[in-house]
Amino acid sequence: MENVIECRSLTHYYGKRLIYKGLSFNVPKGRILGLLGKNGTGKTTTINILSGYLEPKSGECRIFGENIRSMNPATRERIGLLIEGHVQYQFMTIKEIERFYSAFYPAWRKEAYYELMGKLKVAPGQRISRMSCGQKSQVALGLILAQNPDLLILDDFSLGLDPGYRRLFADYLREYAKAEGKTVFLTSHIIQDMERLVDDCIIMDYGKILLQCPVSDILGKFRIYSCLAEKMPEKDFDGIYHPSLIKGRLEFGSFLPPEEVKEKLDMAATVYSDLQCSHATLEDAFISMTGKY
Repeated sequence: MENVIECRSLTHYYGKRLIYKGLSFNVPKGRILGLLGKNGTGKTTTINILSGYLEPKSGECRIFGENIRSMNPATRERIGLLIEGHVQYQFMTIKEIERFYSAFYPAWRKEAYYELMGKLKVAPGQRISRMSCGQKSQVALGLILAQNPDLLILDDFSLGLDPGYRRLFADYLREYAKAEGKTVFLTSHIIQDMERLVDDCIIMDYGKILLQCPVSDILGKFRIYSCLAEKMPEKDFDGIYHPSLIKGRLEFGSFLPPEEVKEKLDMAATVYSDLQCSHATLEDAFISMTGKY
């Protein structure tokens, strides 16, 4: 499968603080990929590297086969970028800012912009400065969709939106991307939105990637386990994420089926009973893999 984004062995520091080392991943053409991680794990750093605003200490990132540090301007036009929902020229109206931006993009599609504005129920004459934070972020997204880029890079795309508008936009973006054959790389702190929107996800922990796979694999295979136990297992064991003992109940997550989990518990010399398991949401799996704190 053709890759739109290819990152190889990215390493970056802020001062002496290591953000990550040897980070590598691909984003296949036509897929929607969500980057998940706690605050400070490097999500926005990765966005800034992809956008060319930040040069990693080492490693290479290529988009459409070109190194981002020496990208042809014609290739850069194929990328739509949103940094945390910001929109400039807030003194303009909905209509004025669309006309202003349209002059810079030969493939401009104003109908994509006005369709989203219509769903937000904002009038063409409304000034952006008088809109809510969430509405402003959607104006920025509408302008990106109108650029008709082949790749959309969206950092915290649902910033400031209430639950209804978040769902509306997640559904709208997915339908748009699939219908138009777009590739999307995005981040969000609201993991419920990701579960509804993305095809694949990368789960990052501090300094590394824990997992990259289709979301359907996580929803179909990851389980949350709990059992009665008097103490924590006497040793760590592979395939079990962040076990915790709360009021006599041992809890953890795993891709392993129940029979293999029982074997692991027995090998760890754990006295337990009432082993239960349930399928996880994407948020359950994320918290289990990265830890609650």
